[in-house]
Amino acid sequence: MKKSVFTVAEESPLLQRYLDNLPYKQGSPPMYHDSLTVKELNDIRKAALYDPQQANIIYYVGDDLGDAYVHVNAESNSYTSVEWPISPEQAALLEKIRSSMLVRAAKRKSIKTDEERRQLIDELFEEVVRNKDIGFVDRIRKSFTIPVPEEDRDLYRYFIHRDINGYGPLNTIMRDPYIEDVHAIGTENIHIIHKAFQYGLVSNVRFPSDKYLNSYLISLSERIGRPVTPTRPIVDGAMPDGSRINIIYSEDISRKGSSFTIRKFSAEPISAVQLVKWGTMSAKLAAYIWLCLENKMNMIFSGETASGKTTSLNAILPLIDHRNKIFSAEDTPEVKPPHDTWQRCVSRESGPVEYRVTMFDLLRAALRSRPDYLIIGEIRGEEGRVAFQAMQTGIPVLSTFHAANATKFIQRFTGDPINIPMTFIDNVNVLLFQSAVNVDGRILRRVTSVEEFVGYSKEEGGVLTKNVFKWDPVSDTHLFRGFQNSYILEEKVAADHGYMDKRKIYEELDKREAIIKKMVENDITDHRSVNEALVRYFESGAEGLPFFV
Repeated sequence: MKKSVFTVAEESPLLQRYLDNLPYKQGSPPMYHDSLTVKELNDIRKAALYDPQQANIIYYVGDDLGDAYVHVNAESNSYTSVEWPISPEQAALLEKIRSSMLVRAAKRKSIKTDEERRQLIDELFEEVVRNKDIGFVDRIRKSFTIPVPEEDRDLYRYFIHRDINGYGPLNTIMRDPYIEDVHAIGTENIHIIHKAFQYGLVSNVRFPSDKYLNSYLISLSERIGRPVTPTRPIVDGAMPDGSRINIIYSEDISRKGSSFTIRKFSAEPISAVQLVKWGTMSAKLAAYIWLCLENKMNMIFSGETASGKTTSLNAILPLIDHRNKIFSAEDTPEVKPPHDTWQRCVSRESGPVEYRVTMFDLLRAALRSRPDYLIIGEIRGEEGRVAFQAMQTGIPVLSTFHAANATKFIQRFTGDPINIPMTFIDNVNVLLFQSAVNVDGRILRRVTSVEEFVGYSKEEGGVLTKNVFKWDPVSDTHLFRGFQNSYILEEKVAADHGYMDKRKIYEELDKREAIIKKMVENDITDHRSVNEALVRYFESGAEGLPFFV
């Protein structure tokens, strides 16, 4: 909900101080948002495109660690993290307080929960810090403590909690639910990609020195269980909130200083119905995927980096009957099926060689557990061979892959290091290509093509495919080219459904499409609501849905 930023500032000294130092008088003052809905995000995106002055917003991103705001201005291409400022003298004193607390913490018992850690920090802070203006006797008693002005105690407490419990200088950015990507190169200002603007914004956040940055990355990498070292300078891992991070440590490799990239994910996955509402896929395409999943087809989302493959993979998982057994194998945990019987496995690549567990190991274990569906976060190397073994044993595989088209997909799978024989490629039933495309000046995610693998033809000298969906960039719609021409629907799905007339499968496709459209019309779009509706469908059929079709 929109509010006057001045009304909010009346109850926020931090925001008032920021506005007092903001030269907004040269233009329109920013508008405050309690929270940004999908519609508001789209409105801001349009405003940024046609009139950047209108895309000038402030919103709250604080938490129980303390207050914080974000100010995004499309006209100046800026992203400002609004926290209480800290002077160089205060920063030096803060480091002294932190060091003293760490010394005392070494003598305390180990902690197990976040709440215990926060409680310990408060206790240590009270032990280390004393008021600057105290009597002589108390000064003698507290001679080993650090004097701090009473009015600054909350400031130091905030930064101590922020740096230990939070993400340090990145805390505001990581708390912002509207951020997609974060990119830092050395001590330069950090760049971010915002969901409302879809292009890079320059933030006011930066690391004060290379020494501080390197220390920060070492600490963060140890926290996520993927320690970075001069001998292992490149690591991938998952942040505590589930975001994916890639770290390049050492100036020898990253010449401008250590760098990192964070790809943030929503706390709750986006639903397939929401993707339909956004136009990433059509209702008919979602219905097609639904039928394919129900009949255990092998499906892979393919495309370039940041095209939304993992988001789409997560979105379609509720279309699998909730009573099925799911096994996921990843090197960075990202997939989130809503099923009760879900075995989530993550590789362990650090530590002594004998203790490491590779993706190859996880997939071999998956074959022994006989799941109903096997989800592989991303196929990159030799684990692709095990994935094909799973397909050949009848275990349906869902995954993502980096390839721009079917030809490139086949070349990569049949070449090093995967080396799948050409005659086995058609074990992949459906290949969906996704891309970040430019629509009226906006960068949006779209499933651009869906290919069915028909089989290997020795006469044709290759693999035969059929294109069943094609995205039209002019109308921004998905064209269904597989009507009465879909190999998967007619020869695979219809046979499993027991249709005497295989063309009847298109009537079932239309029914599923109508359900998806009804969900859109009734605004059943969030992941939880969609999953609840589908659970009722799997248990009771269309009669169990919370609406009439």
